[in-house]
Amino acid sequence: MVGVETPPVGTPAGMRKINQRAVLDLLRRNGPSTRPQVAKDTGLSKPTVSQALLALEAAGLARATGHTSTGTGRSAVLYEADPTAGYVLGIDIGREHIRVAVADLGGTVVARRDERNTARSGVALVAAVGRLAEETVQVAGLRQDDIVSRVLGSPGVADPHRRCFRHAPNLPGWGKAGLLTELEAAVGPDLVIENDANLTAVGEWEQGAARGVDVFAAITVGTGVGMGLMVHGEVFRGATGAAGEIGYLPYGQMRANADVTAEPPARGHLEEATAAQSVVRGARELGLGTAKSAREVFRLAREGDELAQRAVEAEADRLAYTVASIAAVIDPELVVLSGGMSTNADLLREPMDRALHTFTPLVPTIVQGELGDDAVVAGAIAVGLRAAEEIVFERRAG
Repeated sequence: MVGVETPPVGTPAGMRKINQRAVLDLLRRNGPSTRPQVAKDTGLSKPTVSQALLALEAAGLARATGHTSTGTGRSAVLYEADPTAGYVLGIDIGREHIRVAVADLGGTVVARRDERNTARSGVALVAAVGRLAEETVQVAGLRQDDIVSRVLGSPGVADPHRRCFRHAPNLPGWGKAGLLTELEAAVGPDLVIENDANLTAVGEWEQGAARGVDVFAAITVGTGVGMGLMVHGEVFRGATGAAGEIGYLPYGQMRANADVTAEPPARGHLEEATAAQSVVRGARELGLGTAKSAREVFRLAREGDELAQRAVEAEADRLAYTVASIAAVIDPELVVLSGGMSTNADLLREPMDRALHTFTPLVPTIVQGELGDDAVVAGAIAVGLRAAEEIVFERRAG
């Protein structure tokens, strides 16, 4: 960390800091523990643990949280990592909604604000995000200085050179050079920018449908289409950060005489064919002229409308094609359906599975995400916590 001097390893000060870190990491991992239990689990001597706990308490990194009885009837003090030592801010920017949450270092959300995204320009959206972030911190009763880490999830890929987003056609103005700098000025310093599908994958891996899975893909289907891929607990981003931009997969009949000099489309073939609006378009082509939204088409399908059911099955076929394409390259153990359309996974899963078996012998398990609309924010908080724990320790530990 800039501005923090770390004692050299091997010196008394350096060893004290290593011991403090071992004790704090144990408390974060195992929850409240007594001094004897900490000594047993870390392999440190009881006097060393006592010194480390005293230092962590003085630094505001650990605290006594009650007592427990030993086998002899004597009570022992329980210690825990102090969750109020710092806070993280998680932001989810979508075409339809902006969601913001503040969580303490224990992962408990202490404030949450959601509102519809009515912005029609990059400038307006940056202003809305900054305002909502500030309001959420205030609702939590905190100051901006209390926020240790800030993580923002958005469609597209952050371009570190032009300081903007690539491949985010559903957010007007999001490709303007310097936009990331404007976002950081509005939200706060050291802002971490991440793709929203990647954060969805992190959220589902940390506390959702993909817990404990080594290789899985989270496919998000809503206004757009995206994918987050995790391999052994780490997000796979590819060479330029564009891994998972599956909306650009070719789909449908490609013209042999296509103009090779033409600009690539802002929205990819698969996104045009699979995102929510395609469900509406397909329903109307089948004769369901009253369909105005994907949500309405799925509602009618549940009520037994034959045309709506055919439109849902056509969408399931397209999603099966998507999964088949991914399975052939990545071979995931699990595919998690997320995004707005995932709420209808019970209608999609059976026809998807049926179509998938006609496409390929590589058939991963397909499940509905467990976090729903909270997936991106949950992933942002998880990423923020990893950074915040390190930052807080380096700032406070002596």
